[in-house]
Amino acid sequence: MSSRSPDEFRLGVRPYDQGFRGGDEPEDPHELLHRARRLTAEGHPGAGGAWERAATALRRAGGALTPGDHADALDATALDCRGAALPAAGPLFFRAADLHEQAGQRGKALVSRARALVAGPGPGGGPGPGATACARLAELRERATALHAVGQADTAETATVRLLHASARADLLDTAPDPMAEAAAVREELDRLLAFAAPHREDPAVLGVLADTRAVLGRIIAPDDPAAALSQLRASIDDHRAGGRPWPATEQQLLLSALLRTTGAFEEAAALLRAALAPEVPGPPLRAGDRARLCLALARTVAGAGERWPTTGGPEVADEEIPLLAESVHHSDGPSDDVRAGALARLRLGVAYAERGRCLEASTLLERALAGFSEEVDTAARVRARAWLADCALRLGESGRASREYALAAVEALSWDDRRHGAALSHRTADALGAAGAPEKAARAYERAADLWRAAGDHAAAARSLRARSRQVRIAWGDVAAEVVLAEAAREAARGRRGSAGSRAAHDRPVGAAVPVEHARPTPVAGETRRPAHEVHSGDGTVDACDGAPTDVAAHAETESRTESGIEAGIEAGAGTEVGLGLGSEEDSMTDSETDSEADSGVDQGSGVGGPWPGLRELPEPFGPWGHYQVNVYGEVGGTGQRAATATGTRVQGCE
Repeated sequence: MSSRSPDEFRLGVRPYDQGFRGGDEPEDPHELLHRARRLTAEGHPGAGGAWERAATALRRAGGALTPGDHADALDATALDCRGAALPAAGPLFFRAADLHEQAGQRGKALVSRARALVAGPGPGGGPGPGATACARLAELRERATALHAVGQADTAETATVRLLHASARADLLDTAPDPMAEAAAVREELDRLLAFAAPHREDPAVLGVLADTRAVLGRIIAPDDPAAALSQLRASIDDHRAGGRPWPATEQQLLLSALLRTTGAFEEAAALLRAALAPEVPGPPLRAGDRARLCLALARTVAGAGERWPTTGGPEVADEEIPLLAESVHHSDGPSDDVRAGALARLRLGVAYAERGRCLEASTLLERALAGFSEEVDTAARVRARAWLADCALRLGESGRASREYALAAVEALSWDDRRHGAALSHRTADALGAAGAPEKAARAYERAADLWRAAGDHAAAARSLRARSRQVRIAWGDVAAEVVLAEAAREAARGRRGSAGSRAAHDRPVGAAVPVEHARPTPVAGETRRPAHEVHSGDGTVDACDGAPTDVAAHAETESRTESGIEAGIEAGAGTEVGLGLGSEEDSMTDSETDSEADSGVDQGSGVGGPWPGLRELPEPFGPWGHYQVNVYGEVGGTGQRAATATGTRVQGCE
């Protein structure tokens, strides 16, 4: 009985292993078919390519695949779907399930249906199953258990369906009403799966399921028990090797290396990743996307080791990060089409160049990274890219461009719970405007930054912005007007010294709590028109400008920032953000003579001219795990790493 044309599973992208042939490639169609079946039984990454070649040879010889073979070919091809081809995986798995049913392979049909549900779009169109798909997976798990009891599904097939259900539950842990209770339930389910499959570990297919089960278990317990997670992940990688199929272990290697970094074992983490990139035993080549992520993780490990021990290894160790990031960029492009990993690698490579003063190269990379982040929901990536791009522009003497990028970054930070970064970026916008020779605009921008600091309860930082404002007011409107602003700055500094305890309490108040602007602005200085005050709204973390700023301030600033009036609009919207730089008492006690000496340069001390602005390194990490049990692109599980820079009570680097 013949199946439909093998063109059905051609995707327009090469499969996992586009060049791997595993030795002499047979020419006989039946030999090619036998080889494809063998690679499929082994779970080999070259199975998809082998089926494509076998199907093509059979068609040329006038034959066709049987339904069972065609189903295996579709399964292997769907497993290869990554990047742009990922949406094709679900339909291919569903078609494979129908063909398995025709061939009487009911266990395989359940596996294909379960994989289709996992590969399908989740809530909001994102990857991964939602609650509805998870419920359907539970039904498939029960059917697989029943089929196994009557001998119509083998142990590997049944265990795979059970694992897919447990993995889907693990992906939804952070959305559960009681995540810790749900995590405990998933751990129990995984323990039962291990007990079910362990007696059959002599079967390589079952051993592979055991390895993947241990990996999911290690991921779930990693945030709360790193030592136990390390044990599970090491056992997972060992099981993959023992089964003679180490190729699916990339995710486990990333998880294990991330956990080792968390525990401070940077050398072991680096050795693990280097071994994954250059294995001692020759095997199928790494998928380009896997190699990109491994290089990205190794670059992070090398950088982390350099930060931990800055005096060891010398510049050679520090500069190892750059070629690794360049390789990650290279492998993220092309067939793998891993937009997120590629954009993140470009961002990190651009930052590495910028830190070494290579601002022109850095700007090119950062612009491309920003384009890659255009469709991502993680604003931290865009804010970081824009802020570094602005810093490079400022050091290249492109102050106008720097002000636009800083303003847009401040607008993006509007959505964050910790608004100090937005205040800092507004201050940086003013710095750039001052350097661009626009003292009136710079003065207004500093005023708005001071408003944000007041709203955040940080009077010391507000005083800093007001002192910077006084220098621009002096240029634009003269000494008398500047003295008025300096007097206001002195009052803010005094409030900061008197209310340091109150300022800490303001930072510790619950997310979304309203923070009133307690202090009215002084009487407008000569020659300046005041805008209406901003009203701070609680609950959703938004701040509305009374000047009629639109609700979608980010889109508004993106459009308007191309003109000088757009700079002001971006700063206006940026006034809704309140994060930035915590300032110390030494700065609060700055004397008037020090202020006057700073005015000579026309640029605030934190301008970044001559070196990166220190606050750049304190911006939130792009693509950090959004939940306690989620995994980011580096393999890091939420809750296992260092506390985020924006955690409650954490100091954020200032304009100093």
